[in-house]
Amino acid sequence: MRPLNPFIQSSGNVFYNILVTHCQAHKLGKITDTYSANNILSSYTKCGFPGLPIACQLFDEIPHKDTVTWNTMIAAYVNSSNLDTAWELHSSMRKCGFQPDVYTFGSILKGVASASRLDLGQQVHSFIAKMGYEDNIYAGSALLDMYAKCGEIHHAHAVFKSMPQHNSVSWNALVAGFVQVDDRETAFWLLNCMETEGVTLDDGTFSPLLTLLDDGKFYRTTMQLHCKIIKRGLEFSNTVCNAAITSYSACGCLEDSKRVFDGAVSTRDLVTWNSMIAAYLTHDKEELAFELFIDMQGFGFEPDIYTYTSVISACFEKAHVEHGRSLHALVIKRGLEESVPICNAVMAMYLKSDDRLMKNALKIFQAMEFKDRVSWNSILTGFSQMGLSEDALKLFGDMRSLLVDIDHYAFSAVLRSCSDLATLQFGQQVHVLAIKAGFESNDFVASSLIFMYSKCGIIEDARKSFDETSKDSSITWNSIIFAYAQHGQGNVALDLFFRMRKQKVRLDHITFVAVLTACSHIGLVEQGRYFLKSMESDFGIPPRMEHYACAVDLLGRAGHLNEAKALMESMPFQPDAMVWKTFLGTCRACGNIDLAAQVARRLLDLDPEEHCTYIILSNMYGNLKMWDEKACITRLMRERKVKKVPGWSWMEVNNEVHAFCAEDHSHPQFKEINRRLEELMEEIKWSDSASSLDVLMRDIYSINGCCDLYW
Repeated sequence: MRPLNPFIQSSGNVFYNILVTHCQAHKLGKITDTYSANNILSSYTKCGFPGLPIACQLFDEIPHKDTVTWNTMIAAYVNSSNLDTAWELHSSMRKCGFQPDVYTFGSILKGVASASRLDLGQQVHSFIAKMGYEDNIYAGSALLDMYAKCGEIHHAHAVFKSMPQHNSVSWNALVAGFVQVDDRETAFWLLNCMETEGVTLDDGTFSPLLTLLDDGKFYRTTMQLHCKIIKRGLEFSNTVCNAAITSYSACGCLEDSKRVFDGAVSTRDLVTWNSMIAAYLTHDKEELAFELFIDMQGFGFEPDIYTYTSVISACFEKAHVEHGRSLHALVIKRGLEESVPICNAVMAMYLKSDDRLMKNALKIFQAMEFKDRVSWNSILTGFSQMGLSEDALKLFGDMRSLLVDIDHYAFSAVLRSCSDLATLQFGQQVHVLAIKAGFESNDFVASSLIFMYSKCGIIEDARKSFDETSKDSSITWNSIIFAYAQHGQGNVALDLFFRMRKQKVRLDHITFVAVLTACSHIGLVEQGRYFLKSMESDFGIPPRMEHYACAVDLLGRAGHLNEAKALMESMPFQPDAMVWKTFLGTCRACGNIDLAAQVARRLLDLDPEEHCTYIILSNMYGNLKMWDEKACITRLMRERKVKKVPGWSWMEVNNEVHAFCAEDHSHPQFKEINRRLEELMEEIKWSDSASSLDVLMRDIYSINGCCDLYW
């Protein structure tokens, strides 16, 4: 274990010592001495929040302020992320006759860079030029850093070129600027220039460069850069070490990340631990991440918001639900339940892990005093994904009335709920809102629009939504292929797939689910077999459970039950409930009761609470008049307390959704609806009998006509 330093004073002790010094200065009359007052003022500002209010009071009391006094307070406000007050203080300084110096401009530009206030940065640039500080290396480096962090890399480069001399700070600022705009080539070219000119390379040089190496193809470059770091004795620098852990992880080499982490045992900070936890989670090593989470606290490191959100987000699998509950309890114990990012992470964890935990997420949401856009989107998406579509539409209405910023995630979720309810009018209204907000061409929104119009039966409008997209993402292509497949237009779906390949749009596993669905719906067995076999060999996409489920459905619909069964037995993993349900459906369609009974028994072991299995088997026994077997299924349902979930239907009238269920009398207009249904049934019966009579009369006339001819 890393030994804790017992000699480090707590912030409380430091603050107390400053107060004592301040009192002694007052008592001795030294507070009127500007030098002494500035030292005390600087000490207060370094204490952060508790010291800043007293520093403000002391600043007002100093009778003879100098430039250092003003610079100290400006720097204090910048460091506390209060740029507006720092800017006001800078203006007051000038009005009081004090000329800003390079340190004033350095502090102000640091705040401008953090807040991305390019407009203020340009004003400072004019002040620097006016006062003749452009050639000053400190002011020039700060100006360069400001432009780079505000995304104005060309202006940053122009400032760099105009500087008469450069140091490592100015070089590093320019490198970081090109890193920020993902210009990998220029950033590494600058590294070579620095080495050629003999500029000292430090942690500020290497840390940004490592963040650019985030793919397996950069693994060799990461190793080479790491060698340079070791050669210069920087391997134990916190920022370099943390960036190296992340870079190796992103390049796919978790072992190297762990090696760097283990080598930094004496210099780890909180970011080091968080980086290693993130590396484990990226590589689906949740248990190792949980162990590290416990270890870091044993080493005396208190987890921060990033730590908690990372580990909580890893608990969405059912196997880790108990870990998630424990972490939720720990959050409450540590008094962090008011933290919005942590609450959002806990909500997402409950929503992803189990449908039955929706109430837990909703309770957290309702208890939150402040909700951000992520909070609202999480609950809205939860309602949408769990089929609580009416609740989703109501929540969307609340978001609009409360003027919550609605983004593409919210539009996508509410459109999915419109799809589930087949509420075309409401969906069209949301479509108009999305257009007004400028999100209609967003891939996620466009995909949801395609899905919504398709589910509402208007494939033409689904195609229009697709045609209005940029067509460079698989998300919208997959949606339109699914739409045509579900509408029985499998050939159109396959044409789109081949067009997608021709345009070199990246295919993914969802693309092949859509294509196999299309093959299944129009009976293209050979084509479906080809796609399943060629997925991995030709496209590098290993078949997943859902692909095998589609293939089983394809073969079963075509009557190839034995081949479907053989495919399930040859899968590289055990079939899950979804595959068995698909096979059970095909057995029912083919009328193979013996095979259906075998599959049903397997399904009842896998998912004994799923009512559909019991109902399918019961109906098959009933159709074959096997009453004893049907009674056994009914008795088994009663013993296991499994109830049939009734089906619902929806109807939209005047932009209002009306829901109906069998044997349900709860609708306020039930009597009128029932009366009208009876009238319609009578009309249908009369229509059927009238049409039957017409057919009969035509038959009689035709017979009579034949007889006349015969005679």
